[in-house]
Order: sequence, then C-alpha cells, then structure tokens
Amino acid sequence: MVEPELIEIIEGPAPEFRQTGQMWSQSLSAGPEANDVVKCQLRTATGSDIQARSELAWQEGRPVRLDFPDEWGMRQQLDVVALRLSEVEEGQMLTLWVSIPADFDELDDDDFDDEDDEDDEDDEDDGLFFD
Repeated sequence: MVEPELIEIIEGPAPEFRQTGQMWSQSLSAGPEANDVVKCQLRTATGSDIQARSELAWQEGRPVRLDFPDEWGMRQQLDVVALRLSEVEEGQMLTLWVSIPADFDELDDDDFDDEDDEDDEDDEDDGLFFD
C-alpha cells in the first residue's frame, strides 16, 4: 500500500468547494469512476513546505490527499490533483483542485460558485490553517 501525502486542515470549518468553471480541470481526474474536480482555497503559514511535499509525492507516484473535518467533525479525505501557492495581502494562499466522487454527499448546489475565478484573490478569507 502506498502511503499518501496528507494536507491536513487542523482548525476551522470544512473547506468551501467551488466549481472551477474551467474545462481543463476535468482531465485531471479522468478514469473509470465518476468524479468531478472542484477547488478550494486555504490560508497557510507553511505553503512552501506543503508545495514541496506534494511535488515530491507526485514525483514518487504517491497520491496527495486533503484531510479535513466535515461539518460533523468526522475526518474526510479527497485526492488533490493540482495546487497553486500564491501570496495575498494576508499571507500565503493555497488553491487546491480536488477530485470528488459524483455522489459525495457533503456537497450540495449551495457549495458551488459558477463564476470562473481566474485569480481567486478577491474571495473572502475563511481563516483556515493547515500543515
């Protein structure tokens, strides 16, 4: 069994997942299972470390997973298929594209934003920290 690299959300609410509005993102999770690719943004103090660990895991052929508490405090994991680290006024912002099963029951239509946010830097900060 291959050990995944985990990006763990330590405190704060469950991440807010949004549709990407970009057709290229669906090619990241092409496979036999019906999955969608959505994105979420998280503030971090260790973004460079997370990016380096994720890149190393992908080079080694290991999966990278987002580990987070759902609204009931139960741990959930989703496969990370891409990430981008950027600087915003408040510090580092990590944008994660994650693959979710089409029947993922933690999401409903209210969790999605139909806008195509290319920079995403104008989005409200939800105060999440992780390592």
